Amino acid sequence: MPSSNLPENAEAAKAEIRELRTQINYHNHRYYVLDNPDIEDKEYDLLMRRLITLETAYPELITGDSPTQRVGGAPAEGFLRVAHLTPMRSLGNAFSEEELMAFHQRVINGLAQTADIEYVVELKIDGLAIDLVYENGRLIRGATRGDGYEGEDVTGNIRTIRSVPLALEHESLAIPPLLEVRGEVYMPRKAFDRLNRERSAAGEPPFANPRNAAAGSLRQLDPQMTSKRALDVFIYGIGIHEGVDIQTHTQMLQYLQKLGFKINPLYRVFKRIEDVVGYCTEWAQKRGDLAYDIDGMVVKVNDLAGQERLGFTAKDPRWAIAYKFPAEQAVTVVEDIFTGVGRTGVLTPTAILRPVKVAGSTVSRATLHNQDFINEKDIRIGDTVIIHKAGEVIPEVIGVIVEKRMGKEQPFVMPAACPECGWPVVRQQGEAAHKCTNAHCPALFREGLIHFVSRDAMNIEGLGPSILTALIDAKLVTSAADLYTLTAGQIINLERMGDKSAQNLLAAIEASKQAGLARLLYALGIRFVGVKAAGIIARHFGCMQAVREASFASLTELNEIGEKTAESIVAFFAVPENLEFIERLEAVGVVMTEEKPQQTASQLLQGKTFVLTGILPTMTRTEATAVIERLGGKVTGSVSKKTDYVLAGSEAGSKLDKARNLGIEILTEEQFRQLVE
Repeated sequence: MPSSNLPENAEAAKAEIRELRTQINYHNHRYYVLDNPDIEDKEYDLLMRRLITLETAYPELITGDSPTQRVGGAPAEGFLRVAHLTPMRSLGNAFSEEELMAFHQRVINGLAQTADIEYVVELKIDGLAIDLVYENGRLIRGATRGDGYEGEDVTGNIRTIRSVPLALEHESLAIPPLLEVRGEVYMPRKAFDRLNRERSAAGEPPFANPRNAAAGSLRQLDPQMTSKRALDVFIYGIGIHEGVDIQTHTQMLQYLQKLGFKINPLYRVFKRIEDVVGYCTEWAQKRGDLAYDIDGMVVKVNDLAGQERLGFTAKDPRWAIAYKFPAEQAVTVVEDIFTGVGRTGVLTPTAILRPVKVAGSTVSRATLHNQDFINEKDIRIGDTVIIHKAGEVIPEVIGVIVEKRMGKEQPFVMPAACPECGWPVVRQQGEAAHKCTNAHCPALFREGLIHFVSRDAMNIEGLGPSILTALIDAKLVTSAADLYTLTAGQIINLERMGDKSAQNLLAAIEASKQAGLARLLYALGIRFVGVKAAGIIARHFGCMQAVREASFASLTELNEIGEKTAESIVAFFAVPENLEFIERLEAVGVVMTEEKPQQTASQLLQGKTFVLTGILPTMTRTEATAVIERLGGKVTGSVSKKTDYVLAGSEAGSKLDKARNLGIEILTEEQFRQLVE
């Protein structure tokens, strides 16, 4: 391991940086793709720390494929639409053994042969399809499937997924000048469960299933948020692959695996359709054993020449089909309907079910969303219902078996009074939600406190809902500010709380004082102020006092802060009780400042707005965006009269046409480099 001293010159630094990147990429592949690390975390951290030190000292040597650049760049304002190099076609579906056999017969007819038809059977990952493009071995673009011809450019978010290689290297394989691969981004079940626990603690609605969570995470405008979501990927297909000779689908998988891509190892090759059916049926029974969700199997003709001969219908390939598993459903009885109150005062009905096993777990609750959902499905207490579960933390009622009604079932109506405090419940015109009208409802306080200590807010580890409830019941906490005056003696008296646990909790509370203004603003629970908005406001104003004094006009001048958010912030700081609460926090030492971003030496592009479109010859969009923002400019996703420049590469689409029509200056990469140098 090199010493902490800097190299003698830039050339020496470049050589060491190259070696460090090679080592780190090797260990990343061992850990995130092969799941077989051969280095301790401590040693890995030393390598990464050394690379960061060198790149900080020699910023001109930073490249987009460096391991340090997986999470970087400012949040995007929107996603650009990009054309796929080759279409991403959907698959036809089979829902039974008979339909798989019919597919096999169509293949036989199409190839005019009855023997030696080899099939590859792969797990159908329940995630979000993506398209990755590599130029000269470097990842230059990642996009969603979209309509199959165009998708959304999510390159910045794709780069945060550790199993996606940023650069392709192999000792004996030639790296194609242009390579397009396809895969599925997914969220492992453990990561999904952890995310939903965090969202519930923060007063946010849980994701319905891992697929929705993966899709929502990949479409975050801020790559920093995506990086926290523990996404993973399996690569299963190839588009353009210049100079690569591949004869079969299995050869293609092996080739991609050698290049460093993560391939699902559970694919199998069969020559008998009966074995294909058996493998599909086997995984329909075993899918609960996996660490991720699958919703079926994909059957493909292995021979690529055979695929080409079979061709496509207007919608899908004739050489592949998706065998879809039966929906995971169960029949049970709605024994009661419970109404809970969230931190915003919204009442949410939940069905209390007769326990039933579905998707490998025992279910006793199902979400009912709101009164409109209940009315639409005519769900009554005592009804026999069908519930559906496809990875959800809380399943959903999808229908009522009306034939089983005995006449004693009771229709449900949202309570007129809050179940927590007894105050009137109202439903605003045009809204689906019923809300408690008591601003001091105990449920609002409890849920608000859970939000205050949550991970994205003050991040007080170990202070979960059960301990908070115990503190409230013991009347030790009547305001979040009271958390900072708790003593060990008070905490030890709580049930199942020993001396060590109490000390750890106090240490976590003390540490949270240094969370900073952005986290604090989010923790306050101001309506419409999420994590991103809180960060924008904190970095701009720098201290709580400036935020308190901010006018509606000054807030709406900030990028991405709309009128509703500005109104909500101004209204919040106009309430004396809120100001008193903030003063209490300040008095106990909670930090109320945030470091403003340092101004760069050059502001050459200050006030200039750019739009990027197409594929640039040598730069990725992330790299071009970083240059623009470092020099004071801004990158947006759409062309308008306010756009100053459009930086266009090959395959530029409608944005280029619109720029020409508006008379906006269009730059090639070479012209852009001349502008910024």
